[in-house]
Amino acid sequence: MIAYDLMKRLKELGYIKEERDPYWWPKSGSFEVVVGAVLTQNTKWENVEKALENLKNELGSIEPQKIVEMDQKRLAALIKPAGFYNTKAFRIQKLVHNMLDEYGSFEAFQKRPSRSWLLAQKGIGFETADSILNYACYKDFLVVDAYTARILNFLGYELQTYQEIQEFLSDSILENLDRIYELYGQEMPLSQIYARFHGKIVEFCKEHCKGRDQAEKIKELLV
Repeated sequence: MIAYDLMKRLKELGYIKEERDPYWWPKSGSFEVVVGAVLTQNTKWENVEKALENLKNELGSIEPQKIVEMDQKRLAALIKPAGFYNTKAFRIQKLVHNMLDEYGSFEAFQKRPSRSWLLAQKGIGFETADSILNYACYKDFLVVDAYTARILNFLGYELQTYQEIQEFLSDSILENLDRIYELYGQEMPLSQIYARFHGKIVEFCKEHCKGRDQAEKIKELLV
């Protein structure tokens, strides 16, 4: 029951605090999430928002064809706030070019996305792929990040790999769906449960998982 207990406790503590989207990630279900998922690698979300705002100011709207047709140096300059801007500009354009070549449009990709296809793209790892699948495509993939691993470690669970953590928490959620529906007062798509669970963890850790020797503090808050 670890996932349910953790979800319940985080909800009691007031998370999610930033109700910006039913799926937590801003503009969920849109192509913008694809770009944001790459931009958020190794940086803070606040920096991603600045980069996305630059793109919107330049392009009017963030659309696949506009991204592909941009000069790569100009794209890099616009996303500079997100860091590693030359690498990310290359990865974003390559991903979007391949998406259009393989699927024809983001909407077509969204209807039948492939995790294996995403993972085969340059610079796309598990976390980025699952962020795109969950937040852009509303598919049943739980995003795991460093915050997730840290919380589980603080709570005494020694899970080593992304897949181990994902399966451990996903199985726990699936086993307790009725309890989760009761917690929220309604039935919800599994993809949305995964999305909001991840959002709770991220928001909690941004506030409380700073610095070293946080284990006892986290235990007191969550147990």
